[in-house]
Amino acid sequence: MSDAPKQKKKGGGMKLIIILLVGLVLGGAGAAGGLYAAGAFSPKDEGPKEDPNKPVLVLKGEDAEAIATAHAAPEGEHGVSGGHAPGKGIDLPAPQNPTAYQATYFQMQAPFTSNMADSDAFAQISIAISTYYDMRVVEALKTHEMAIRSQVLMMLAQQPQEALATPQGKQDLQKKIRIVINDVLKQKTGYGGVDNVYFTNFVIQ
Repeated sequence: MSDAPKQKKKGGGMKLIIILLVGLVLGGAGAAGGLYAAGAFSPKDEGPKEDPNKPVLVLKGEDAEAIATAHAAPEGEHGVSGGHAPGKGIDLPAPQNPTAYQATYFQMQAPFTSNMADSDAFAQISIAISTYYDMRVVEALKTHEMAIRSQVLMMLAQQPQEALATPQGKQDLQKKIRIVINDVLKQKTGYGGVDNVYFTNFVIQ
């Protein structure tokens, strides 16, 4: 007789434990379902998506302008062609086999004129750029020409006259201008894309 109440008490305790466990399982399943619906769990094979607005390489025989038009973003989106992420940006790599791609050339309209860093002389240069990417790079150059000119002129004013008088100095200046232009494009549009810079006129007086 004395054992009956104890048995009844034990059974009630087991029911309470089972109810708690069921509640935890259902609560966990509900939370997991909520997270899945919110996109917290994504397939492992789904990596970062390629930005559709990034300029693409132009194979020989292709039309750089047609490719840019085909990839153009809807009106009103950010960037030169829309969708670019302004800021630090990324470099667009030069092609491994340049002979397979079409180079596009663009002449900057006005010359760059600046005093030299160590003399009363001044340099006046005209430049053209080349790119293996579609016309969105050229359109970016046109859109952000004022920012590009400002940065190139500031860099040019820091160059000593003696250095620019040598072929090596001129080659070094070409590389510096290319870096400056790509940096401006990356800041403004998210991407660079200028492959090379050419002097179409170079005068030091």
